[in-house]
Amino acid sequence: MTDGTTDGRPGSGGTAPDRTRMVVGGGLAAVLLAIIGAAGGWVLAGDQVGPDPVSSGATGTPSPTPAVRTSPPRKPPTSSAPTRPSSSPSPSRPTGLTVPDLVGLDFEEAREELRDLGLGWQLVFGSGDGPSVRSTDPAPGTPVRRGVTVKINVAGAAPPNEVPDLIGEECNEAGAELVDDGFFPRYPGGRSGTVTAQRPVGGTVGRWNDVVQLRCGTLPSADASAPAP
Repeated sequence: MTDGTTDGRPGSGGTAPDRTRMVVGGGLAAVLLAIIGAAGGWVLAGDQVGPDPVSSGATGTPSPTPAVRTSPPRKPPTSSAPTRPSSSPSPSRPTGLTVPDLVGLDFEEAREELRDLGLGWQLVFGSGDGPSVRSTDPAPGTPVRRGVTVKINVAGAAPPNEVPDLIGEECNEAGAELVDDGFFPRYPGGRSGTVTAQRPVGGTVGRWNDVVQLRCGTLPSADASAPAP
């Protein structure tokens, strides 16, 4: 029998099984490597993040975000009409004019002082003696405006006063003269024309603050009053 070798080389009968094992082993190794490579690729692919399904279009390109339009803030409407300043002074605005201290003065002197300041006056006589001023309303030092009437309270009664003769004078001028002389004029028939009659008549002795009525109109002419020949 032979041991399978010829001239020191292995015989041909023992080489077929060894080649078969080498081919099978190489195939298994290739299959394992293919499985490992596929598994690694799957693991690596799983770590990637896919495109956002909301922002992706049909072609796979992301659609642009629509711009948000904001309207500018509205300005409050402004009035086109200019504001006109008031031409009349405010009643509460100080004028620097105050009621003077008239207490103790003769009422005629007190009246003249008020006239010089542009203030009116009203004489109120009492029942005592003397022509001196007892008090005023408003009180001395009170801020007032020009034209305000100040009440003068006189200690004594109204003294005697003679009524002036005003026949033939202009009605308005005659009334102003009565006020200066301490009387109150009244106009029963109006204030136009000249004084045609008065009551009491001129020269009558009355008292301060008495009322004198003036009849005003057109004086009768001398020819109309003269009897026909």
